[in-house]
Amino acid sequence: MSVTTPQIQASRTESGLLSTRPVWLVGILATLAGAVVTEAFALVARAAGVPMEAASPGAEEAAEIPVGGFFGGVLFWSVAGIVLAVVLARWAKRPARTFTVTTVALTALSLAGPAVAPHTATSTQIVLAASHVVAAAVVVPLLARRLAHVRR
Repeated sequence: MSVTTPQIQASRTESGLLSTRPVWLVGILATLAGAVVTEAFALVARAAGVPMEAASPGAEEAAEIPVGGFFGGVLFWSVAGIVLAVVLARWAKRPARTFTVTTVALTALSLAGPAVAPHTATSTQIVLAASHVVAAAVVVPLLARRLAHVRR
């Protein structure tokens, strides 16, 4: 008879669930989780009084970021991450490492957008940049963990 602690059992279950699902499905689930967490983060910032108005480069004035806008943004941009993960799972020698390094670099580059957003309050720029990090902190580890189970 084997005795396992709850942590060992949870670890086995988590590992098993991630390792037995297709990469694209783990990507979709990770994206949905990231979108919910990021939208909740934005709602807290909005409730704290951060103005949710931002402008794209070249815009004459800031436009309101609607409720659900962060959720939609995470969904939109995560499609590229899911495609990257699927491609790496198929052809990369070390898919988890390659995915993590690439997505961390892309997340760092994405911080430039909020930093240079014209007609946007500094508090909003900070929330926008932080939301990129929040989304990546949810999505990237889940997909990287799944990619670590790719068998060659």
